[in-house]
Parts: sequence; structure tokens; C-alpha cells
Amino acid sequence: MKKPTMRDIGKAVGVSAVTVSKALAGKPGMSDAVRQRIERAAAEMGYVYPGMDRAASTHLDIGILIPEAFFEANSFYASLYKRLVQRLTEAGHFTLLELVERTEEEQRRLPKMLESRKVNGLILLGQPRKEYDRFIAAQGIPVVFLDFYDEQASADAVVGDNSYGCYRLTSHLIKNGHTRIGFVGNYRATSSIMDRYLGYYRALLGHGLPLREDWILMDRDAENHLLEIALPEEMPTAFVCNCDVVARRLIRALTARGLRVPEDISVTGFDDFETEVSAGPGISTFRVDQDAMAETAVRTLLNQSAGGRRSHGRTVISGQPVYRESEKPLENSKGENA
Repeated sequence: MKKPTMRDIGKAVGVSAVTVSKALAGKPGMSDAVRQRIERAAAEMGYVYPGMDRAASTHLDIGILIPEAFFEANSFYASLYKRLVQRLTEAGHFTLLELVERTEEEQRRLPKMLESRKVNGLILLGQPRKEYDRFIAAQGIPVVFLDFYDEQASADAVVGDNSYGCYRLTSHLIKNGHTRIGFVGNYRATSSIMDRYLGYYRALLGHGLPLREDWILMDRDAENHLLEIALPEEMPTAFVCNCDVVARRLIRALTARGLRVPEDISVTGFDDFETEVSAGPGISTFRVDQDAMAETAVRTLLNQSAGGRRSHGRTVISGQPVYRESEKPLENSKGENA
């Protein structure tokens, strides 16, 4: 038999899941009559609130859920995770981490932390299958998507300024004389890569430059497994990559073909995050403000948990371009910065 959720109780009583959470946690914000109706409905449905035995406590147990394919010890998501833990600890809350395997996504299985009702709120870091993120958002628990969004899911999202960032980088290359520019990244893989691709495309459109399909190179498959970057026969003069890790992989592939960066081909990345010091030129990139992303995600989730606004939206965290040695103006170009 399916276990009841706070959303089920809310539907039975005619209130939101957040109101149910506040009522069962003993928090203010409703009449005694409404609180009693919620408590009675919860008891009748056999619901046990995870915080009932410590209702007087001010801390929350916050779950951080990460698709397994995105998580490595020194990855961008590991760095964001550490910042989330730091912010939540500073706010007096506890954190649980759980990785989601691909089979769990496909079968739409509840994470153990939700199944056992161990958490009061959830941050989903990194984009799983859309069916799965919508499944998670429908569980009646405060949830925030971090570094991706899904317009069809009932969840707030916090993302970097992906489209504008790649627009700035591509425009910078164009102002430095590049008119033959490719893109590296599977834009169907995540909303962030799609937005970065759209920023690249917008810059081409704005400057009257064509989009060449043979210069759109895949870096991963639909399952987020990395692919060997297949270089085209006819090369552009510059590539915009969806992240710094991919930019470094591209530089290695270009070097193996006997091409120099930036003398022969310019390359830009995104995130301003590399896991280790690498040989080769420093990568021109768009710096993502990880601290602001983590802080905003935590603040948004805690606001939900306290009964804050119920309309869901996307918060975009600004960043800034950082120009290094991996790109250069073409000859006879003024080299103007975008």
C-alpha cells in the first residue's frame, strides 16, 4: 500500500503541503482549527511526520540528491555540494547525501531518504531524467532544483547565467575577428547546456553568422557518458565549449591533430572550474558564482520550509567572463573585448 504524503493530507484537508508540514512540525501560521484538521487527517491516513519526535527542535534535515553520473570526487557538483553543506551547517541544519542511479531514475523509485521520511526538504543537484525530477517534485516536500530547471515541474530552480554567459564569450570571439565558430556540447543533455548553446547561437544570429551543423560537436551521449570528441574535417577558427572540462578535452584532441591553441584555433569554456592544474593555456571562460548559487538554493529551500511563497520560479545567478590564453584575436583584428 502506498504511504501517504504531505500532499495527500493537504488534498484531503484543502491546504498546501507546506501548511501540512508547518502544522505537523508545530509551527505557527494557521488557526488551531486548521491545525487540528491536519493532525486528525494525518492520524487517520497513518502518516508519521519525520520530525514529530523532535518538534521543538529548530533544525531541519535537508537532503541533497545527485544523479550518480554527475558526481565525482573533484567535480563541479562535488564543489557545489560542499558549499551547500557549509551553508546549511552555518544555518544550524543537518545534511544527508544520496546518489541516484540511472535504473532508479528509469523506474521512478523514491530515494531512500524520502521513502524513510528522513528529510524535511530536498535540493536536487544536477539534472536527472525529466520524468524523474517531476516525480520528485510531486512528493509534497519542499524541493529546489540546482543548476537546472524544468518548466513542467512544481519546483523552484537556481541556475547560473548560462545563456548570457555563452553569448558574451561568443560575442567576444566575434569582436576579435572570428566568424567561423563551433560549439562543443550535447545541448539535449541538460537545460544548462541547452541555454549555453542558445547563447552561442544568439550571438551568431546577432552578427549575421551562419550556424554550421558540422561544427556542433557532441561531448556526451544521452546517458551523460563522455564521448570522444570527433573533430570535423574542415575546422572553424574557434570553439565555444559547454564547460571547462570539455574545453580541456578539446584542447588535447586538437593538439593530437597537430593544431595549436590559441595560435591555430581559439577555445573557450564555462564555469571557471578545473579539477586540477593542467598543461596548456589557461582557459578563457565564464565564471559561475558557486557561493551565490549555494546560498540562494539554501535560502529558497528554507523559505519554502517556513511556509514561504508557493509560486515556483527560476533564479538566475550572474557571473562574469574571464579571458585567458586559450583564445586570441585573428590577425588584422582590433582585439576588442566583449
